[in-house]
Amino acid sequence: VQLQASGGGLVQAGGSLRLSCAASGSIFSINAMGWYRQAPGKQRELVATITTGGSTNYADSVKGRFTVSRDNAKKRLYLQMNGLKPEDTAIYYCAAGSRPGRGGTRTEGYDYWGQGTQVTVSS
Repeated sequence: VQLQASGGGLVQAGGSLRLSCAASGSIFSINAMGWYRQAPGKQRELVATITTGGSTNYADSVKGRFTVSRDNAKKRLYLQMNGLKPEDTAIYYCAAGSRPGRGGTRTEGYDYWGQGTQVTVSS
């Protein structure tokens, strides 16, 4: 399975971006999916996750501003980011679990990772 993230860029504080993650390969094995981010000098952290059934989970820092969704038919994962803040600046990674029970809130729960897309929010 290969994951390709896109949609990052430079935006002013208060602006919006929509990230997309395209899956290819043996996509029938994909179960839970998620978005993580990593800022310079910091550990990779959870942004949002979504199960195959559509149940979502968000980091407290993005609740009410970000929305995760998936289109299983199109093999895509999305992250709509509104009300962006400078502290949202990071490389954003999409991730997927390979079988039922994989996923969750920890990075160890994911088997496939995209290459990352840079999001920069200016003040």
